[in-house]
Amino acid sequence: MTAMAKPDRVGVGIQYNPEILDWFPFETLQVDLLEILLDNIMAPIDGPHIIRPEVRAVMEKLGKQFTLLAHSNYGCDFGFNPLESTAAVQRHIPLAKMINSPWVANHCFYGDDSWLDIWSSPLQFSQHEVIRCAERAAELQQRYGMPLAHENAAYYLPCPGAEMREAEFLARLVQRSGTFLHLDLHNIYANSVNLPDFDLRDYLDTLPLDRVISVHLAGGSWAEGLYHDWHDDAVPEPVWDLYEELLSRATPSAIVLEYQGQAHHTLTRVMDAEDESMIVKDVRRAQAVWQRALNDKKAVS
Repeated sequence: MTAMAKPDRVGVGIQYNPEILDWFPFETLQVDLLEILLDNIMAPIDGPHIIRPEVRAVMEKLGKQFTLLAHSNYGCDFGFNPLESTAAVQRHIPLAKMINSPWVANHCFYGDDSWLDIWSSPLQFSQHEVIRCAERAAELQQRYGMPLAHENAAYYLPCPGAEMREAEFLARLVQRSGTFLHLDLHNIYANSVNLPDFDLRDYLDTLPLDRVISVHLAGGSWAEGLYHDWHDDAVPEPVWDLYEELLSRATPSAIVLEYQGQAHHTLTRVMDAEDESMIVKDVRRAQAVWQRALNDKKAVS
């Protein structure tokens, strides 16, 4: 098994979300990178194409202007089907290579052909699942031929049978598999709001921060007594605080902001063109914090 090295720094960017393409000016935004959701560009599994023909030219054009980062939502990486049958292997691996992504991030969720409830299906935080998932993750990373970074989940209840905290599970997973972390700071914040006895600082203290390749920043909203990771608002101040703390302790390769156009739920606020200035303001703030952290590290060295 070949060990993967942590990629060089890329910078700050935004998720390229087709849901807001009709009003958000991605191609004129001054950023280093765009994160590409592989599920949005992959062709159907039962068809002859890897990428949807109508988006191939768009990806080629964007790749000349930005570094493109691959992100897998519905890859079924940690379900129970054979890896060969998953979308991750059949579509996401060739797509990540096609867009020349330096690494790929994936959601740390269950999933199979019949069940893709990615927003609330966390893995069981048990030693048995550490072993099972680490074996799949190590094989998948080798198949990708690039670093694989696992994204921490936003969830409302822990999976029954948990034996450890999520951060401990992720720490054991990457240690055993040789993979990396994609740290979603808004997911951590949402869980700290919704789940009892969830300690944000303890979460960061538990993770091997040197394994963090990339970071998500986002906002959310309240509905029916719960705070949701719906990407439908500005990044909240507690998430900015986590971001500052993380950059004081680690050096990720990339920072990605997320915004959603359509509603995940009927109660979700649907973003539109009036939100453009809010998004740009968040991006500029993320860039300023990133640059300040780099300058501080240079001054120390």
